[in-house]
Amino acid sequence: MNQEDQNATTILGQSVNLPCGARLKNRLIKAAMSDSLGDGEGNPTQTQMRLYERWAEGGAALSLIGEVQTSPLFPEKPGNLVLVPDANLDAVRSLAARGSENGAHIWPQLGHAGALSHGPISQPKGPSALRVEGLQCAGMTLDDIRELPGAYARAAVLARDAGFGGVQIHAGHGFLFSQFLSPLFNHRTDNYGGSVAERFRVIDETIDAVRQGVGASFPVGIKINSTDKLIGGLSEEDALEVVRLLDRTSIDLIDVSGGTYFPGAPSSSDGASQTGPYFFDFAKRAKAITSIPIMLTGGFETREQAIAAIQDGAADAIGLARSMVLNPSLANSWLGENADDPVFPLFDAPPRGGVTAWYSMRLTALGEETEQRFNESPAAALEAYELRDAERCMRWKKRFA
Repeated sequence: MNQEDQNATTILGQSVNLPCGARLKNRLIKAAMSDSLGDGEGNPTQTQMRLYERWAEGGAALSLIGEVQTSPLFPEKPGNLVLVPDANLDAVRSLAARGSENGAHIWPQLGHAGALSHGPISQPKGPSALRVEGLQCAGMTLDDIRELPGAYARAAVLARDAGFGGVQIHAGHGFLFSQFLSPLFNHRTDNYGGSVAERFRVIDETIDAVRQGVGASFPVGIKINSTDKLIGGLSEEDALEVVRLLDRTSIDLIDVSGGTYFPGAPSSSDGASQTGPYFFDFAKRAKAITSIPIMLTGGFETREQAIAAIQDGAADAIGLARSMVLNPSLANSWLGENADDPVFPLFDAPPRGGVTAWYSMRLTALGEETEQRFNESPAAALEAYELRDAERCMRWKKRFA
């Protein structure tokens, strides 16, 4: 093994010890993505189980299942999982077991889409009523808000009992808790709006409820935005104050990302990374003000970038999403000899949403082990993705009517 490979094994192969006492076997994490592989009724499928099993076999220390709903009323998409008592818990347990192979962790990312709830199967609600081009939602009542901590805690307990290694609370990318943190979308004048601390209040209450439900030794992480990338949205200084507030909680891992999925908002992920990881500087500032481990997600394309983020004190763990879609065994590759960096495809004038759909449909191919034959264009992938969503919307409506 040459010096570069030894350096990678030493740095990226080091375990991450979480405050609750749990341990991640290395520093490479499959970041949360909306895989859209549920059955349309909120339950896991065999394709989804095999997908997470492949990441576990491929050496990832932790895989995060994106957009797992605490209620069927406010989903991001009809392919989301829903962690409620009448879910197919046998299938949930199988997903947890297969994603835990090879000493890996698998955690559901618990969320609520809020204003971004999928219109065909929901009536969106956010912290405040919104009526802007491409996005409308009602404002939540105090009773709606007060129900949130209990809903997250119940879902977290179900996750623990099903065999998952931990949970992540989703407070990023413009979904509900991200909306609470953003002054652009939270105009409340009660105890849940105003200062950063007040906008953070419902998240603080949710962390406390989840911790009380799952106990002291069960990992609880959180995903936050470093910035909304929107004028008038969450600023980096406000986001650093969120980190200070999180440092007073029982959170075990802070996943730093950024950007939103609001209509017209710039996307961090639909272009090539020309300058390296997207939120490196913010993560380095965050690490200086908290003892909680920091996971940095977004824009990593090479092993060298991952090593540099650890060495430079920007992160304790690296979140990899599209990189691990291109190579589900990327962790083993980067921890071994003669590591290969993924080769990112270049698309000529893809339709809006086409690149995201291409990666989503490649996830399906990975779960079906047909990725060698996957050669869809972004336009074809988008058409297939939307047709599948339409079919699942019908199933969702029937199941949760």
